[in-house]
Amino acid sequence: MQRGKFITFEGGEGAGKSTQAKHLAERLEGIGIPTIVTREPGGTPVGEDVRALILKDRPQDPVTELLLFAAARAEHMTAVIRPALDEGTWVISDRFIDSTRVYQGKLYGLEPEFITMLERYTVAPDYPNLTLILDLPADEGMARAETRGTLSRYDAQRIETHELLRQGFLEIAERNSERCVLIDGHLPVASVETAVWQAVKAHLLAEVS
Repeated sequence: MQRGKFITFEGGEGAGKSTQAKHLAERLEGIGIPTIVTREPGGTPVGEDVRALILKDRPQDPVTELLLFAAARAEHMTAVIRPALDEGTWVISDRFIDSTRVYQGKLYGLEPEFITMLERYTVAPDYPNLTLILDLPADEGMARAETRGTLSRYDAQRIETHELLRQGFLEIAERNSERCVLIDGHLPVASVETAVWQAVKAHLLAEVS
């Protein structure tokens, strides 16, 4: 049995990650590829509890927050992602390691070496095969997020903070061009969906055809 592929969606608030993850899963299922959609933080009962805790209150020490994310991710990998990949199912995750690298690394200043070390214990060797980064100006992303209802503490940060996060994702896309594809999230939803599908076909579907 051929192992499944692991795809992650990244980008700022309001960029359309959840919508595009769902659409991609439907397309893959439509051509006979079993697919699950999950999210971070979350994806498991433990992960969802951690998500609720993190979104409610910001810890005083960013290391505390990082370790909470790492704990939720370890459970996510063991309980959901690895078993699915081993069974030949493709996994799509709404956020993953790059969000940690940007939020806890670039925004809160934690050392990349520390974050990388935690990844070795929680993720390796099952890093994403493909990461789709949806890029959108911070002010537009925030306007979209506001239409969803109550803002989380992450959503409610200043525009300047969200723009810094956006730059973090752009830097990751540039440094990891073999894994990451940058997609213009300002385009209409259908156009973004087409761009996502083209990226998946070019990077992954040729390998399983």
